[in-house]
This record gives sequence, C-alpha cells and structure tokens, in this order.
Amino acid sequence: MTDFIHLPYIDPVIFSLGPISLRWYGVMYLLGFAFAYWLGSKRIKKSNGLWTEEQFDSLLYNCFAGVILGGRIGDVFFYNFDRFITDPLYLFRIWEGGMSFHGGLLGVIVAMIWTSIRQKRSFWQTADLVAPLVPVGLGLGRLGNFINNELWGRPVENLDAVPWAMFPYGYHGSIPLHPSQLYEMLLEGALLFVILNVFIRKPRPLGAVSGLFLIGYGVFRFLVEYVREIDHGVNTAEDLITRGQMLSLPMIIGGIVIMLWAYSRAKSTKSADKK
Repeated sequence: MTDFIHLPYIDPVIFSLGPISLRWYGVMYLLGFAFAYWLGSKRIKKSNGLWTEEQFDSLLYNCFAGVILGGRIGDVFFYNFDRFITDPLYLFRIWEGGMSFHGGLLGVIVAMIWTSIRQKRSFWQTADLVAPLVPVGLGLGRLGNFINNELWGRPVENLDAVPWAMFPYGYHGSIPLHPSQLYEMLLEGALLFVILNVFIRKPRPLGAVSGLFLIGYGVFRFLVEYVREIDHGVNTAEDLITRGQMLSLPMIIGGIVIMLWAYSRAKSTKSADKK
C-alpha cells in the first residue's frame, strides 16, 4: 500500500497586528483580483478604444463587490441557512471562511448588468471580457480552501488507484481523502483558464466566450462533486445528485443555449450582410 501524505498544520493566519489578521484565504482572493486586473488591463489596451481604463476599473470594482457579497450570501443561503437562522451574525463573519461560487457568480452577473447599463454597452460584451479573467482567481480560492484545511473530498475507496490521497491535519479517520480542492484548482482554475484563453485567440461571436465559461465550470464542478465531501445537512451519501451539481446543471444548460444562440445570431447577421 502507498504511504499516503499526512499534512502538517498550516496556520490560516499569516500574521496578526493586534485585532487585525492577514489570512491566506483573503490573500488568495486579492491575488486573483490582482491577476484579473493585470491581464484585463493588457487586453483593454488592445481593444481599439472599445474600453477605457476608467471603464475597466469601474467594472472590476463592481465585480469585486459582487463576488464578495454574492459569494457570502450564496454560501449562507445555499449551504448554511440553518446556522444563519440560529446565528444571523454568521453572515458577516466572512473571515471564518465560507464563499459559494454560485452565489459569487450571481453577484458578478448583477454587477456586470449594472456596469453595462451605466456604460451603455452590451451585457455580452462585458461578460466576454470578464470570463477569461476569472479562472485564476477560482484556482487560487481553492488553494485557499486547501490551506484552510476545509472542503476535503470523500474517503478514497481504491487506495492503489489514488496514490496522492491525503490525511488532512486533525483527521481521525483511517482512510485518506481525495484532495478535491486541488482537483478544482487544476480543473476550474488552470485548465479552464487555458481553454478560455486559447478560445479567444480568434474572434468569436458575442456571448460565445461567456457560454463556454459556464459550460466549462459547470462540467468540471459537476464531476468533482462525485469525490467532494457531502455537504452534511444539505445532502446525504445516498442522494443521486448533490447541491453543487444541482446548481451546476443550469450553468451547463445555460452555457450551451448561449453558445448556440451566439453562433446562430452571428450566422444570421453574416447572411444578412451578404444580401
């Protein structure tokens, strides 16, 4: 049998100054936004005047607020509503962890709609700019979950097939677990980033990039849910589908519909131009 990895304790706090603490989880979010700002700034300079730096700054600020507010509210209402009922202030203790991607996505969509209206541009134009910037932040967020020693996967049934299975710090079980946070980091972070940023090397119909992002994230998250730990109080091991999969299915379906619409619309426009 493989000698599985036993993880040591990793302090989620980097350092503290009085009541103020800098945590790895927060740093990962900041790094994700810093990367999005850097890459997005490079791209708007090549947009032939379609975007200004001020417009992009406003967009990213609004999306940052959407991620934080939507992610926290989504986590509380999708996964921890019972805790919220007994402890309403839990909603505001964001430093304890707990951010829902699906809630954050809804928050970002609202932010993009608001920004598009204010800037008098197409929503899809905004969404197609933002989508390829997101995966790195998602991957870093999952790395933050790993450092926080949270959101581990299920026990590994075939130990010989998963030699990278791990014993988390403080875990008292006898069977190592799937490091599902790292699976998500690689799939939703690294691989989705590559897919989207290769896809945009050629001009694409308006909305196609956004649709591909929804499909890619939805499929990867749906698959990882099979080895991710059950959200106790939300699902049981006997459930055929988890809450995460239920929330990902509309993303996959919506992404397919958006891509079909985008290419159909582009084809119709091209045919009309030829007449």
